[in-house]
Amino acid sequence: MRKLSMDELGRKSVDEFRGSDKRPVIVVLDNIRSMHNVGSVFRTADAFLLEGIVLCGYTPRPPHRDIHKTALGATETVAWEYAETTAQALRSLREQGCSLFAVEQAEGSVPLQRFVDEYTAHRGKMAVVFGNEVSGVEAEALALCDGCIEIPQWGMKHSLNISVAAGIVLWELVRMNDVRAPGVQIR
Repeated sequence: MRKLSMDELGRKSVDEFRGSDKRPVIVVLDNIRSMHNVGSVFRTADAFLLEGIVLCGYTPRPPHRDIHKTALGATETVAWEYAETTAQALRSLREQGCSLFAVEQAEGSVPLQRFVDEYTAHRGKMAVVFGNEVSGVEAEALALCDGCIEIPQWGMKHSLNISVAAGIVLWELVRMNDVRAPGVQIR
């Protein structure tokens, strides 16, 4: 077995990435504290060719060296915008035709594997909200969502780092809906 070189990976240039059809998934970050978590989500969004990211509230925004440290340039490829509140961002996304889902442990939340099974036919635009590292998705934002996705956990903590949760959920959504389609425009 041989590790592939960077040239063999078929990486897109920044211009090629920007010009590519994206998967119709928008990531919404609700008052994330850690710049490293924000950078990691940018990198994940780049890896899965997602439509974009909306940074809300006090979520750190590029440019910043601590975001760049984990994003490794993904802040240059992934479209992003800022909204003062998550509720404001969700209302705007709803107006653009997005379905809204929070990743949260809540009454009526759907386990990720069941969500993937039940929403396989979903081909529309989707926004996925990831909440604060301590308090999760804020109540006002949760009330605007069509539902909640929960990552099943069996240990004592029942808590994952937001960048880990984003990686798990976004991979499953991309796998479930592996269709590249024009999505919502992030400015």
